[in-house]
Amino acid sequence: MTLFEYVRPDDVTGAVDLVSADPGAAYLAGGTTQLDLLLKDGVIRSDRLVDIGRLPLRGITRDGDTLRVGALTTMDALAADPVVAQRVPFVREALLAGASPQLRNMATIGGNLLQRTRCRYFRDSAVAACNKRVPGSGCAAVTGVARMHAILGASERCIALHASDLCVPLVALDVQVHLRGTDGERTVPLTEFYLPAGESPEIETVLRHGELITRVDLPLPAPGTRSGYLKVRDRASYEFALTSAAAALVVDNGVITSARLALGGVGTIPWRARAAEAVLTGAPANVDTFRAAAEAEIRDPFTVPGTEFKVELAKRTIVRTLRDVSGVRS
Repeated sequence: MTLFEYVRPDDVTGAVDLVSADPGAAYLAGGTTQLDLLLKDGVIRSDRLVDIGRLPLRGITRDGDTLRVGALTTMDALAADPVVAQRVPFVREALLAGASPQLRNMATIGGNLLQRTRCRYFRDSAVAACNKRVPGSGCAAVTGVARMHAILGASERCIALHASDLCVPLVALDVQVHLRGTDGERTVPLTEFYLPAGESPEIETVLRHGELITRVDLPLPAPGTRSGYLKVRDRASYEFALTSAAAALVVDNGVITSARLALGGVGTIPWRARAAEAVLTGAPANVDTFRAAAEAEIRDPFTVPGTEFKVELAKRTIVRTLRDVSGVRS
């Protein structure tokens, strides 16, 4: 039996102090998957869970062209926001594609950002070789069944996939993440929040122990921006992406004047497709441009038996998403 202390603090300062002072403590909130990993899978240890579910970190407010979203705002609440539906519909589409209605009603935005990989080898304590759990032990996925694993940002040390749908349009929008620690507050771009697997797959974000996500700032693109999210999966509901793409374009007289693109289902982190954006910006909105952008982004992928199919599928997902968003049919 796994034993731990359960604590429910009254305010943000108290929560931060509790976790920061205890190396064995962790935050508990909807979407973090802490209980699964601790109780069901048994792959992490925590002596104290600090429940932040009742802290005043909910709500969505607008400040000019920025939406300020409290970290404990649910996925369902963000999807229902009229400004999100009007100005950033691809965020809403990703939210609705991300989970069942029951989960969206409980899972929080901060929790979604901090969810751990669904890699079957990471979540199976009987598997010895997992660099995320035991640094230096190897990566069982490289020689195992790897259909749902990453091809970008991956290496022989780790091919675990970042599974979030929501994070894909959020990295495309340059969302800012607000953090609170014992030393005060700081803001980190979401594009810099996640760390590539590299030599230390066990270190996944720039969060310091005890730091708490308090809100995310979501910049609203210029009026007239078209956006869309496409998720390719094995079944129509409650399934993680094989590949996905989130695109936001401004097209003027057939020319792409602004392009934002991010990929899911292929990266060890939510993947900002900057090489593709460089090809798209200033180019004519046509299929040739879209294919060139896809080829530019999916370069030197790290594949293993079982993930090779994602190379072409990711390229086709990019092209299809850009066609849908731009309205180009040929």
